[in-house]
Amino acid sequence: MDASFVIPAYNHHAQVWDVVSQVSRFGRPVFVVDDGSDPPLGELPKHMPQVKLLRHPENRGKGAALMTGFRAAAEVGSWAITLDADGQHLVPDAKKLMEAVAPGQRALVVGRRTMMDLPNVPWTSQWGRRFSNFWVRMAGGPAVLDSQSGFRLYPLPETIELGVRSRRFQFEVEVLVLAAWHGLPVTEAEVGVFYQPPENRVSHFRPGLDFWRNTRTFSRLIAKRLWLCLTCQGRESRQIGRG
Repeated sequence: MDASFVIPAYNHHAQVWDVVSQVSRFGRPVFVVDDGSDPPLGELPKHMPQVKLLRHPENRGKGAALMTGFRAAAEVGSWAITLDADGQHLVPDAKKLMEAVAPGQRALVVGRRTMMDLPNVPWTSQWGRRFSNFWVRMAGGPAVLDSQSGFRLYPLPETIELGVRSRRFQFEVEVLVLAAWHGLPVTEAEVGVFYQPPENRVSHFRPGLDFWRNTRTFSRLIAKRLWLCLTCQGRESRQIGRG
């Protein structure tokens, strides 16, 4: 599988290079997208020639960083493995994502995080996952169990061509819904997770604002789904009438 790694980063100065070091052991291209970190991420270590650092001059959001990475990855292969820059994902589990795709299949694979009920897991992650899973299904998306996981395998260029509008955290739920609408298979693979102690954790999730953004995204998707259903029913009724 000609997969590259895409790692969006925003102010993860203390964690990102350790993640990149682990990922580089796969011997595959790695694209780190600095999404407007302040100060910017430092220069790449010289012993990682397969790693390329892409920069946004200002913070545009995780979805925008992923799309920048996808476009770069699409120039060298047809798959992209994404993982967060905070070190929560167990890098060797990337093999599980690739193994979840049958030969010849083009599928989006979500890394379903296990042990999410442990005490060190933030309540926002536990509650947010349940909230997101429910509304992904209501919007016509797949019945996945971890719709907020950032550890994924994406087929390229199919993902780029889905037309996802969200450019922040909501990208990762909207892409699941649009994949289902367009007939792109979505599956899951079990992966581990490690949460840093609170004092070492870097999180940009803001419960109030991101809850509002999630609600707005799901409302847009559900409204569009209803409109498409009504349009389809109207077309069928006209065809029956003419018959």
